[in-house]
Amino acid sequence: MTINEGYRFVCEALYNIYDRREAENISALVIEKVTGLQRMDRSLNKNQFLPEEQETRLIHYTQLLLQHHPVQHVLGEAWFYGMPLYVDENVLIPRPETEELVEWVVKDEKNRLQVAGCREQVAGGREQVSGYRLQGAGYKGQGTGGRPSAILDIGTGSGCIAMALKKNIPESEVYAIDVSSKALAVAQQNAKVQQTAVQFLEVDFLNTDHRNVLPLFDIIVSNPPYIPVKDKKEMHKNVLDHEPHTALFVEDNDPLLFYSAIAAFAVLHLHPGGCVYTEIHETMGDAVKNVFVQQGFEYTVIRKDMQGKDRMVKAAKAN
Repeated sequence: MTINEGYRFVCEALYNIYDRREAENISALVIEKVTGLQRMDRSLNKNQFLPEEQETRLIHYTQLLLQHHPVQHVLGEAWFYGMPLYVDENVLIPRPETEELVEWVVKDEKNRLQVAGCREQVAGGREQVSGYRLQGAGYKGQGTGGRPSAILDIGTGSGCIAMALKKNIPESEVYAIDVSSKALAVAQQNAKVQQTAVQFLEVDFLNTDHRNVLPLFDIIVSNPPYIPVKDKKEMHKNVLDHEPHTALFVEDNDPLLFYSAIAAFAVLHLHPGGCVYTEIHETMGDAVKNVFVQQGFEYTVIRKDMQGKDRMVKAAKAN
């Protein structure tokens, strides 16, 4: 079996359970994992024969995929914001729209730091950046005037958001919480491999007593459960059978449960001028925005993803 024949073998098998484009994308990931070759090299060597060990792995991976195992679980990795991460059935598989949420936070924070740096230069170096600590948080600055920000990732799962923010805003203090000890174990494993300093805490965020022990933050980020249970029937088996339902679904009669909790928490635990960034269900933009407005946030905005769907909400606390 040549490289090209191997690719076609996987494609033809997956056409039975995926649409054509997704089947071909998954097949490309499988071939890259098996051969270690990226697309250009595979094209140049498409008639090269696969060694027996690689052909055996290719067939094994295809069999698992036909049983609706997610390709990220089959291959043992999921890429997020330039990082290869380990994922299993205890955590959500990172998705491209969540990368867009991270990109929003990173750009805003870098712009803030750049503006603050310019102000310090204008002041002729007279404006000093002095840090202080919050109760038990190890926090080094308020996140204003150029000082490092304290960031909280609620429902961290694989740790993808927290690690991406720490890598791209290295001066920040990043905390990540999850109700699942198994998810936190996956996140800690990923942070160790990525050599990323994130503080992980097991917290039941819906329990007011649990979340109120957390300190103050400048940025709160979350991709909370937001899919109504009624939408299960429209979802693919590779999601329903292999990703944690507690991280995906909310009851039909209370779809804003987590957003209400995040907004109430942010009122008490967000520094003046701080911001909340959340991923949302594409049909809930106005509803989520109103949750924050009702809590007194003076600036809220809905942002569309690359597919043109309402996918993110940002809410800023008054200074």
